[in-house]
Amino acid sequence: MSSGTEANDDHAPAPVIRVLTLFPEMVRAVLATSIPGRAERQGQVRYEVTDIRDFAVDKHRTVDDTAYGGGAGMIMMAPPVVEAVEKVRERSDATVILTTPQGERFSEQLTLDLLADLQAKGELILVCGRYKGIDERARELVAMREVSIGDYVLSGGELPALVVVDAIVRRLPGVLHDEDSAANDSFTADRDGGLDCAWYTKPPVYRGLGVPEVLMSGHHANIEKWRRQQAVERTRERRPDLATAEEPEVKGGKGRKGRDRT
Repeated sequence: MSSGTEANDDHAPAPVIRVLTLFPEMVRAVLATSIPGRAERQGQVRYEVTDIRDFAVDKHRTVDDTAYGGGAGMIMMAPPVVEAVEKVRERSDATVILTTPQGERFSEQLTLDLLADLQAKGELILVCGRYKGIDERARELVAMREVSIGDYVLSGGELPALVVVDAIVRRLPGVLHDEDSAANDSFTADRDGGLDCAWYTKPPVYRGLGVPEVLMSGHHANIEKWRRQQAVERTRERRPDLATAEEPEVKGGKGRKGRDRT
């Protein structure tokens, strides 16, 4: 990961996302790839990945121990986590996020909130937990927010942290070649918080399945209405908990699944 990258025309320092982990190479490999990697190469964001073991309490680089009171599983110790955060943090008000199944559910709105936070402060810190969990005192001393990507448990917080980073970085201005693409993704305001519609590309016919006629018509207003209808129907079918929008009256569609057989 680079440091000191200058961003865009005004030469303002790019915002920095710091990830604290026990597996820095795992995190660096993903952040160097695809859109997150391109964003850093273009100077729109910086990544700094820190190995929590560098702040271990002994020469054996120990970062975990058994739980007080007994029980299965090891617990990440508070000192390495707290001291790592205090070492890398440049702003006292920088938001520190702990990825944990006990956190608030990650969402489009939380993505936008954290994006605004990163743009305002220029710094965001994510701490990746491991083992059974992190000593509660680390949470109390440095974690400002706790985030979960779903109701399940992974081996560690690295993958959730990378999900959070990817979701934020792709919304930074100029990162995507077409920002309108992100504006009408699933869960966005353009989709009323619902799911996206079906999409098609070449060839026009594949294994007997064709493209809905409306999409080949060149009539942009009808195409947009069709996509809106598809998004509403898909949301009602697959995520009824998100279905809030009224279904528009649309002409030119060919069925609920949005595909023709030829």
